[in-house]
Amino acid sequence: MSEKGKVVLAYSGGLDTSVAVVWLKEQGYDVITMTADVGQQAVDLEAAKNKALRTGAVKAYVLDLKKEFVEKFVWPSLKANGMYQSVYPLNSALSRPLIAEVMAEIAKKEGAVAVAHGCTGKGQDQVRIEVCTNALNPDLAVLAPVRDWHFTREAEMEYAQAHGIPVQATHASPYSIDDNIWGRSIECGILEDPWNEPPSDAYTLTCEPEEAPDQPEYVEIAFENGVPVALDGVRMDGPTLIEKLNVQAGRHGVGRIDMLEDRLVGFKSREVYECPAAITLINAHRALETLTLDKRVLAAKKELEVKFGELTYEGYWFSPLKDAINAFIDTTQEYVNGVVKVRLYKGLAVVRGMKSGKSIYSQTLATYSDGDAFDHSAAVGFIKIWGLPIKTWRQVHESKEAIKIPAQ
Repeated sequence: MSEKGKVVLAYSGGLDTSVAVVWLKEQGYDVITMTADVGQQAVDLEAAKNKALRTGAVKAYVLDLKKEFVEKFVWPSLKANGMYQSVYPLNSALSRPLIAEVMAEIAKKEGAVAVAHGCTGKGQDQVRIEVCTNALNPDLAVLAPVRDWHFTREAEMEYAQAHGIPVQATHASPYSIDDNIWGRSIECGILEDPWNEPPSDAYTLTCEPEEAPDQPEYVEIAFENGVPVALDGVRMDGPTLIEKLNVQAGRHGVGRIDMLEDRLVGFKSREVYECPAAITLINAHRALETLTLDKRVLAAKKELEVKFGELTYEGYWFSPLKDAINAFIDTTQEYVNGVVKVRLYKGLAVVRGMKSGKSIYSQTLATYSDGDAFDHSAAVGFIKIWGLPIKTWRQVHESKEAIKIPAQ
């Protein structure tokens, strides 16, 4: 046992976390790494484990967490139509509470005194990881080597070279990328100027919409209690469904997002995302709710969806308010069952049909043809009562200036 005890480090194998292993070891900690597979495009768990051990970790956990990520974080967010500022589907923000939860569990199992991450002082993931860790285990210290010991990118490279730490060349990609099964975040480089259009090489999940197939593709998504369970009549688990839909929607250019985002840490940031499955599923889920939920439930839910997005973005996933919102949303989803038909075409995922055994749409009430069951005679009394407050006001107060009608 080292003099300071054990620390659990969220480890990707990149420059920041590779340097952190050695640095924490030099500070007197036994380093245990945790590498999570949450559906990244390219992740080699065994290679990450071997590298962590070669770099000086005393133990390396490598975990396939796609199922847990989808069931415990992505699906609750989908049920809430989770978006930040009505645009961003929260893909990166959703993975941070999972990482914090797993690190806290490993810390408990290993008797660690702290957890650590490779975030800088400018990022918002530092907030999410640390706030979530505090919510789960207030006694755990949280260390951030890159932030707390003021490593610049250049200093990290020099440190890595001096200590024989193998890292990939940082100029290989001009972008900073974070991805998981729910989507891909792209920033830095040319994207930092909001005037610049994102180059085509920034994208890997989606094609250029104008280069997408000239024929639309239709997909039918079945939902049970607000959760998608089948594509085109074939039942499948959550990760498989999302992965398949990422491919289907991505080849039609669906899911590209370009926004100026109000970051939690106080400044605006140009953010580019590609989330083909997320955008398709959120569009379908929202539509099915209009078919199955009451007008006032929908209105109240929309207000809480905004708060859900903010709390998730800000790292308050494990907060009491978030728990209360989840309880409300779960109650509403009991009735969100059915099938939604979505057309994928030239960058758009458009709902083109839906059906549900829990539908509160009545064709006999809505039709203008034979079979109309609406009581037209009730409209007279309804309008009289509905308009009575305005009629009474106008009887007491002066009329508005009349519109002048020219002579004919």
